[in-house]
Amino acid sequence: MPLLVPVQEPVPAEPALLSTQTVPTTPSPPAPFPTRAALLLGTGLGGFVDGIVLHQILQWDHSASSAGVPVDTVEGLKLNTFLDGLFHVATWIMTVAGIALVWRGARRGVRSVRGKLVGGVLMGFGLFNLVEGLVNHQLLGLHHVKETAPPDRWLAWDPRLLASGLLLLGLGCVISRKAPA
Repeated sequence: MPLLVPVQEPVPAEPALLSTQTVPTTPSPPAPFPTRAALLLGTGLGGFVDGIVLHQILQWDHSASSAGVPVDTVEGLKLNTFLDGLFHVATWIMTVAGIALVWRGARRGVRSVRGKLVGGVLMGFGLFNLVEGLVNHQLLGLHHVKETAPPDRWLAWDPRLLASGLLLLGLGCVISRKAPA
């Protein structure tokens, strides 16, 4: 008598997900805009504008022109130019760091918010003018905005820098707040 072994038919399995298929997920909300990065970028750009326009193009002042370093001697001009160069290195580092942080935020899924970026940059620019105007011009007396003017008019220009800082800071705040979150 032959031995009969029951043969089982293979049971169809549940269709497996292939590696090319995706599982639907709930999208995560975009990360908040990196406001500090925009502030840093604006601070660096504010320093560049100050250094390039006021120090180099218009030659109204230099980094230490009111601190006993003359601009009418070769040695004094060399030292002031060197200090201006160090100032530019610092503003360059701030600008590059700001760009890197904004870029990193974009790669992490931060929603592109032009108003937040523009507002943050304007706030940073304004903060630069305020801090530089208060610390370097008023507290330390390293230089003043327009030293090519008669000395009795130097202090008339400094409040204009401070006012521009307040204006840029306020404008940046308004633009940033009106931008979608």
